[in-house]
Amino acid sequence: MNEFEDLLNSVSEVNPGDVVTAEVLTVDNEQANVIIEGTGVEGVLTLRELTNDRDADINDFVKAGDTVEVLVLRQVVGKDTDTVTFLVSKKRLEARKAWDKLVGREGEVVTVKGTRAVKGGLSVEFEGLRGFIPASMIDTRFVRNTEKFVGQEFEAKIKEVVPAENRFILSRRDVVEEKAAEARKEVFSKLEEGAIVKGKVARLTSFGAFIDLGGVDGLVHVTELSHERNVSPKSVVSVGEEVEVKVLSIDEEAGRVSLSLKATTPGPWDGVEQKLAAGDVVEGKVKRLTDFGAFVEVLPGIDGLVHISQISHKRVENPKDVLSIGQEVKVKVLDVNADAERVSLSIKALEERPAQAENNEEKRQSRPRRQKREVKRDYELPETQTGFSMADLFGDIEL
Repeated sequence: MNEFEDLLNSVSEVNPGDVVTAEVLTVDNEQANVIIEGTGVEGVLTLRELTNDRDADINDFVKAGDTVEVLVLRQVVGKDTDTVTFLVSKKRLEARKAWDKLVGREGEVVTVKGTRAVKGGLSVEFEGLRGFIPASMIDTRFVRNTEKFVGQEFEAKIKEVVPAENRFILSRRDVVEEKAAEARKEVFSKLEEGAIVKGKVARLTSFGAFIDLGGVDGLVHVTELSHERNVSPKSVVSVGEEVEVKVLSIDEEAGRVSLSLKATTPGPWDGVEQKLAAGDVVEGKVKRLTDFGAFVEVLPGIDGLVHISQISHKRVENPKDVLSIGQEVKVKVLDVNADAERVSLSIKALEERPAQAENNEEKRQSRPRRQKREVKRDYELPETQTGFSMADLFGDIEL
């Protein structure tokens, strides 16, 4: 017992909590045996006290002959021998230094590495110190799958540092929002109404497509996607597709940009005079029916009107009585007005006129026009001062 006490006293200069320099003697079985400089006292540095990565190879961190700075954790006495060693840690020393670096740095942006997806957020590492990013602070939108950040290095803002409680909270969302604000400011400074710009389709909705202009999302309303009517956004563009769009309006204060895709593509009415002329006979499809006629698509994006009077030689009370939407019909072009974007069509012009209607028309045209006779009636009675009397007016009438 006396010899054992002497042995303990010989190492009294090394105490738990001390920061010492040690030389690596050997590396074996996921631990390194070291000797603390200036004491002759041996220590053990395990893989767990080197890194948080349990699958790592200890040989990637230390090798025989290396000199390392470590934190003394506790004294260890061998069970079968009187050997006294100390458990030391490089990882915890780095964590202590990291805590010292963090105190008072709330609000600063640092680079961290995602280490593990945990309940409610993401565990990260900063200079050997473990931090936590709540799920609501990972991105501007709630992230359900935090696994994709594991192994990645990214910037995050320090929100809270409490060394006594090992509390280290960060926010990646703050950094993303600040960068987005800077990007928006730069984009808005370059945008002009009427300009043609390039962008990438970010997402699709039922009412249109959002285009990423490099930090600002502009909206192409469904009515501005195509010259065709009633199109579905996904039938025109797809997420990730690069497109050219025209800037319709800018509201920097509200962060809104209205865009048009169809304004960058030739319209159906461009050069329509070369495609369609009065007298042409074409086939089309009935697109709409109204009380006054039917709209027939004669070219992609061009609907012409068949007025109710041009549907048939017979009297038509309602276009729905003789036509249906989607019906294929042959029509004759009566007139093309590109400026007004109007085409007048006729169905009855291609049908043979009934004989009775022809005879009636011929009779009507051959019948001489009657001259209207003007009948002038004067119902005023002569005034007495003219010298006429009732006897003068009705003298020939026998009473």
